[in-house]
Amino acid sequence: MLRNIPISVLRTFEAAARTGSFRAAAHELCLSPSAVSHAIRRLEDNLGTALFKRSTRSIALTPAGETLYSHVGRALDELRHGIDLVSSHRPTILRMHSAPSFAAQWLMPRLRRFLETHPQIDLRLAANTEYVRFEYNEFDLDVVYGKPRSEGQVAIPLGRELLTPLCTPEMAERIHSLDDLYRVPLIQSDVKQIRWSGWFEENGLSAPPLRGARFDRSFMAIAAAADGLGVALESTLLAERELASGQLVRPLMLVEREVYYTGHYLTYSRVTRRTHAIGVFRQWLMSELDLPDDTE
Repeated sequence: MLRNIPISVLRTFEAAARTGSFRAAAHELCLSPSAVSHAIRRLEDNLGTALFKRSTRSIALTPAGETLYSHVGRALDELRHGIDLVSSHRPTILRMHSAPSFAAQWLMPRLRRFLETHPQIDLRLAANTEYVRFEYNEFDLDVVYGKPRSEGQVAIPLGRELLTPLCTPEMAERIHSLDDLYRVPLIQSDVKQIRWSGWFEENGLSAPPLRGARFDRSFMAIAAAADGLGVALESTLLAERELASGQLVRPLMLVEREVYYTGHYLTYSRVTRRTHAIGVFRQWLMSELDLPDDTE
């Protein structure tokens, strides 16, 4: 039976089953939708069973289709992994998307270590505020700000982050108590999960009227604080370099009620084709964050 089924047909079936669309599979494989439909029909004829339930707007796997997909998906992943292992001259492409501030502030300073220790992976990185639609097959994994709500994804929290006031050492000389924050410029970040009002509430105070500089990205708020524009309420994870270099300090470290939250998540599709490369990057990322990697 297997000798009568070309691997190209199995690849077409796997793409259609994974994406849930003949059109999406056709786009991924550089085929026409009719060619995908014809290949699936040919496979069904060879097997003597229906693999998809078809309607005018969608397709869905039959029980037989689900069984075949579970085996074909694993087999193709193993085949790709084996080819990656023996094709040292042809690195595995890993297409990554990230929230902009995480990419700029935390990831970029560490990428050299990853690339030097994993030369077999050709990492492609893009950053914007949109969540990845993995069914479009444009990216293999994503680091997002805020927990993703899409189904069919693995979502791994990247640890708890400390959210705290940050400023230059010069400005810190004016800040000795929580009340001193009423007398200095407070930099606002528009898209934070916890903003100044929430931080003041956690510390038993009413937030002052907020005026002055506003930014919609943490990396800009951190840069503004390092330039002396005011006090930013930001994650110590994202401001790691500025804190280590002394550009920024925590003026209220000994008196504030510390606020922690889970800000970033690593996500990827449960039916991804690049299981090995994603696993390598996930293990490296969790190691850099000093977190356990207990994902199966």
